[in-house]
Amino acid sequence: MELVIVGIGIIVLLLLIIQFKLNTFVSLVIVAIGVGIALGIPMNEIIGVVEAGIGSQLGHLALVFGFGAVLGKLVADSGGAYRISVTLINKFGRKKIQIAVLIASFIIGIALFFEVGLVLLIPIIFTIASELGISILYLGIPMAAALSVTHGFLPPHPAPTAIALIYKANIGMVLLYGMIIAIPTALIAGPLYTKFAKKIVPDAFARTGNITALGEQKKFELDETPGFGISTLTALFPVILMAIATVYQLLKDSLNFSSHVKVDEAIAFVGTPGMAMLLSLLFAIYSMGIARKIPMKELMNSMSKAIQQIAMMLLIIGGGGAFKQVLVDGGVGDYVAKMFTDSSLSPIILAWLIAAVLRICLGSATVAALTAAGLVVPLMAATGTNPALMVIATGAGSLIASHVNDAGFWMFKEYFNLSIKETFATWTALETVIAVVGLGGALALNLIV
Repeated sequence: MELVIVGIGIIVLLLLIIQFKLNTFVSLVIVAIGVGIALGIPMNEIIGVVEAGIGSQLGHLALVFGFGAVLGKLVADSGGAYRISVTLINKFGRKKIQIAVLIASFIIGIALFFEVGLVLLIPIIFTIASELGISILYLGIPMAAALSVTHGFLPPHPAPTAIALIYKANIGMVLLYGMIIAIPTALIAGPLYTKFAKKIVPDAFARTGNITALGEQKKFELDETPGFGISTLTALFPVILMAIATVYQLLKDSLNFSSHVKVDEAIAFVGTPGMAMLLSLLFAIYSMGIARKIPMKELMNSMSKAIQQIAMMLLIIGGGGAFKQVLVDGGVGDYVAKMFTDSSLSPIILAWLIAAVLRICLGSATVAALTAAGLVVPLMAATGTNPALMVIATGAGSLIASHVNDAGFWMFKEYFNLSIKETFATWTALETVIAVVGLGGALALNLIV
């Protein structure tokens, strides 16, 4: 019955948004309340659950998303995004620009959370699309594929790291196998799937880079833009800070060297997403503004516009968090776990399947992965299955079929100005491709290693 309630809730949500044209945030809150009642959450507690869902979602995202949007706006308004875009176009050429975006996104995705990578790359791919007169989605799908693959398969991202600990997998082996599977997966879900998506939703691809969620883009002459080096350094500054913290921690754990507690705390502090984004924003104010003698008033005007443009998007993402929270508190995850208690499937397939069902029901990839890992550990130990491959299979399953209860769905929809149908045909489909190819890669490697 729990799954039926979830299904009905999703149908009602789609009807409210598509048929009745009700605001997405309002629709999400209404459906969250209705589903919460149907799942048996006491009525006097439902609003508290909704508020907790919005708070937890935005508590995680607000700093990163807000600072990231402002950082991206400063880089774009200063001409830095234009300089990076022109350099990539000249280096790779029009025909290989998807590969350039894929490579850049993959590198950034290894160090940064999905949401951080997205807000940093959006201004650059929009500028490239506008300069070449091509569809934003033509570059957006490879970008999202690379960011999503690294988020689901590779440490130091939260879910792969956490489930590696549960499975007692060697982090180095998870990284090695993860890279072997992640690279072809990103190519298949990115440039290759783009060709199919273009046939499914041609109208979405008919829009050029001038239609953006970042507002009207300025036009630049190349000689009035900041240099490629400083533009790239500014855009990648949070990547550098978070990468330093990650590498330091990995070296500390693997080499087991002693260090000063205050040094550990300082490096970890600087490497947290929120702090890394704040420091990067301050650096951008200097490098993209003060150093180029741009008045502070003009810089603050760019910042205000950036926040205005993401305000409704933040509410919608928070609404998705409310929907997710009532599903979690309503016991949907516990019901799914019981479904697979006595299964005799291969541990790799079972971990993927449980994570996939939980992901579809709950929306949270991290919750899906952690729950699945906890259930499958005994079977893995009994069969001697490779723990590193279990991590990748679980991570792959936790990415499948992102839809209306996942923040990523709404971020992709709003940034690329898509309809619900177009978001399903692009974002939801590419996430499913990643999940299926990831499982295939884990099974194939299991035959060899």
